[in-house]
Amino acid sequence: MNIKYKRILLKLSGESLMGEKQYGIDEKRLNEYAEQIKEIAELGIEIGIVIGGGNIFRGLSGAAKGFDRVKGDQMGMLATVINSLALSSALDSLGQKAHVFTATNMFPIGEHYSKWKAIDAMKQGEIAIISGGTGNPYFTTDTGSALRGIEIEADVMLKGTRVDGIYTADPEKDKTAVKFDKISYDEIYTRGLKVMDLTATTLCKENRLPIIVFDMDTNGNLKKVLTGENIGTLVY
Repeated sequence: MNIKYKRILLKLSGESLMGEKQYGIDEKRLNEYAEQIKEIAELGIEIGIVIGGGNIFRGLSGAAKGFDRVKGDQMGMLATVINSLALSSALDSLGQKAHVFTATNMFPIGEHYSKWKAIDAMKQGEIAIISGGTGNPYFTTDTGSALRGIEIEADVMLKGTRVDGIYTADPEKDKTAVKFDKISYDEIYTRGLKVMDLTATTLCKENRLPIIVFDMDTNGNLKKVLTGENIGTLVY
């Protein structure tokens, strides 16, 4: 089997963990994700994961409701830790070892993140789930995942979403939207596409970390991306 990437950073959105629910974690969706992740771990791929927290709390929307922005972002960071613990538990139950790291010290909930500890865990066949964003307010989990992807020297950042790639417009709202097979970082800027925030896109561009945006909610897609099937959109 042709494996395209040896080490990856997988970015999952918190919203996608809601599955069919309006809030929180859908156990069915969580277990489907865990099974897909275990499937690629068995191919010998080293995996780092960053999960958002939007299914529980989002700092920006908290600020809009009157929360102090810094405290709101800290609440959002804690939401990512909850999601990371849930995913690690789901992986453990499948017999796949996972290690939760936190951007700020939260022992014994998770181990304080460092690049070398995360790489060491991955080399030992564990999945490194890196939570807590960057540990700083005003940064999104997209920026956190770009930063961690660069730090752990990933070959690619995979952004698992509900849609099957990047389109000229929102395909859920515009039926004439056309999908890109690949698109440059610069074209994302010039077209004003909402793939990730600009800080995250710039980090990836400056450090030459390619991004693949794909539909994670279809079982088997994660493996297809890693074995070189042409699904999703490559950002280069």
